[in-house]
Amino acid sequence: MEQSAQTTPRAAKLTLFTLTTMVVGSMVGAGVFSLPRRFAAETGVAGALIAWVVAGAGMLMLAFVFQRLALRRPDLDAGVYAYAKAGFGEYLGFFSAFGYWASACVGNVTYWVLIMSTVGAIAPALGDGDTFLAIVLSSAGLWAFFLLIRRGVKEAATINRIVTVAKVVPIVVFVILALFFFKPHVFAENWGGADYAGSLFDQVRGTMLATVFVFLGVEGASVYSRHAKRREDVGRATILGFLSVFAIFASVTIVSYGIMPMSEIAELRQPSMAGVLEEAVGTWGQVFVSVGLIVSVLGAYLAWTLMAAEVLFVAAKDEDMPRFLGRATSEDVPVPALLMTTALSQIVLVITMFSDDAFNFALDLTSSLTLIPFLLAAGFALKIAVRPDARTVGGTGFSGDLVVAALATVYTAFLLYAAGLKFVLVSFIFYAPATILFVMARREQGRRLFSPRELIILAVSVIGAVLGVVALAVGWISL
Repeated sequence: MEQSAQTTPRAAKLTLFTLTTMVVGSMVGAGVFSLPRRFAAETGVAGALIAWVVAGAGMLMLAFVFQRLALRRPDLDAGVYAYAKAGFGEYLGFFSAFGYWASACVGNVTYWVLIMSTVGAIAPALGDGDTFLAIVLSSAGLWAFFLLIRRGVKEAATINRIVTVAKVVPIVVFVILALFFFKPHVFAENWGGADYAGSLFDQVRGTMLATVFVFLGVEGASVYSRHAKRREDVGRATILGFLSVFAIFASVTIVSYGIMPMSEIAELRQPSMAGVLEEAVGTWGQVFVSVGLIVSVLGAYLAWTLMAAEVLFVAAKDEDMPRFLGRATSEDVPVPALLMTTALSQIVLVITMFSDDAFNFALDLTSSLTLIPFLLAAGFALKIAVRPDARTVGGTGFSGDLVVAALATVYTAFLLYAAGLKFVLVSFIFYAPATILFVMARREQGRRLFSPRELIILAVSVIGAVLGVVALAVGWISL
């Protein structure tokens, strides 16, 4: 039996450990296994070190933003979406909810593409994860997980906790083995990235979307905050999860430069981590990483599907999405939101068949769709640090909050620049049509569809979408 948006289902209460594993589980997915090739295609060791310092510092500031907002505005649930709405109005809050949800759906597609590409090493019919057979099998996986999560959030969260522990092990083993077979002379030859065109700044910029993708999920505990046993655990889980995965991601990237020349790493089949370990220890290394990848990716898919559905559900409860998305079962499963999440992933999965590089396209688009929600969340933190309102816990005088929020805002703005015009325009193609859901919600409430300010935002999004479609049609940009 389903409950309406006006009925409050019982919320599963999650511990600090479970919240932390949801953060780690959502971040440690497809991205970490693709890092060696993504970085080697852009830069050498020096550029990689700078990129991780920039990304690590920037994302740490963003993690602190979510930690502090969880404490200073405990009345807001669903993190990214709620902060954008509270800071900049309902329409931008709606865009933040939709953008974050859409990025999760597109990100889920990268998981299935990478799984099929991995198996494709021994089953050529699967290609790089973008053949017809690969799409059919991936689609079956999509709907199998829908049925699993449909059984209950608590059960799915428990599975995620177990899988998170299991999938970190092969990644740590990879780092240890890579260090054991580390070749200092190869590492030294890879230092400068001399074979690559462009300045060091351009090399670092080229890695930024990859770092955004692997850090997606740092806000996981915040998104799922309504299920926390203790509110302060939301912030703690965010920081603990971030520090854990940062050490893993940076290590995987840097040690790979000591195994083989970066020009060869850049040509590896994804998951490139498997190719690096195969070079070090032989065929069993590739098999070991491939098995670890499948476990890792399935766990990340579970975490991201949960978070995506949660955002739609809470937005509907707040009357910023149509009411049907606010329904949940007695087991606290938002079935309509879960169904819509799976359906969009299915659509994007089909689109990957027409992309030149399905995995990298989906990865970069995921990152780009997330940047606007992140920027709005950081901007809200900056806003209440400068001028707290009556609902802000702690009042004024938090200079640390101001510094953290300012740095996080600058960092996310830089990421938008690093993404480039292509992915900004493609993002608008997703954002503009979503306004239909906003209109549906307003009509249900008998309210005026748009305020003057909201009409300006609508115009910008529509113009951006039209430019994106034209650019694709005439070949200015390509998938």
